[in-house]
Amino acid sequence: MKDRRDRALFAEAYNDPDSGIFTGRKKVANPEFTGPVTYIGHDQVDADVSLLKQAMSKAGASNGFVAALSPGSAARLPNKFYEEDIDLVRACGEALKAEYKAITDAGLTVQFDAPDLAEAWDSVVPEPSVADFQAFLHERIAVLNESIKDIPREQTRLHICWGSWHGPHVTDIPFGDIIEEILQAKVGGFSFEGASPRHAHEWRVWQDHKLPEGTVIYPGVVSHSTNAVEHPQLVADRIIKFAELVGPENVVASTDCGLGGRLHYQIAWAKLQALVDGAELATRELF
Repeated sequence: MKDRRDRALFAEAYNDPDSGIFTGRKKVANPEFTGPVTYIGHDQVDADVSLLKQAMSKAGASNGFVAALSPGSAARLPNKFYEEDIDLVRACGEALKAEYKAITDAGLTVQFDAPDLAEAWDSVVPEPSVADFQAFLHERIAVLNESIKDIPREQTRLHICWGSWHGPHVTDIPFGDIIEEILQAKVGGFSFEGASPRHAHEWRVWQDHKLPEGTVIYPGVVSHSTNAVEHPQLVADRIIKFAELVGPENVVASTDCGLGGRLHYQIAWAKLQALVDGAELATRELF
């Protein structure tokens, strides 16, 4: 987005193709909303579910998840049809019910990828007030809750991130400014960045905010935004810190965001190994 505030502050870096900010990801053309939103992805989601379950069976895994766009995230493309943007969000929520249900009916967890809940802050120009952005989030969380009311809560989780590109991120909104709205989501778990240089300190939000009953957190303990591979002891320390705040039974160690397309595959696999090794260290220390 050319109007992103972080991009304006670091214009020279963002316009340098050798800066590493976009790490070689290809540019794609984005569609627009020019008519009523309907869902036509049945075959695609069925294929994703089938392939994942085959892979899980082969690996002997019992739990799996499929990522799906949250209604608010799906609605971020240019709107040339709906009178109000929130009408578009609601239409996306209604349409996406089919995808969410197909995933959970297969016994899998659905992860709602929702960068609109944090990353969108930086793309609003001029910068809004925190109260206005919280109201923006409130509407979108309400639509998500409506769209998932008929699926098991324990098969849902919400992913919040501040964007996966390797930029400075100095204009990111603090987690503490949005956590209360985030926790209104009626999901079984919350996935969020906990290892990036810009957000690793924000474990502190759990000192002041109680995790809703029956939910877990999936904090990132390895980051997608640096090539340095985290030491297993650092991973363990991060896990323990979260466990001490919300209870070890409520913590599932995770990555900040998806690693594919952000890191070389060798580095991604090394980070995942560090995550496993760190989790084993943390388990020994905690139990």
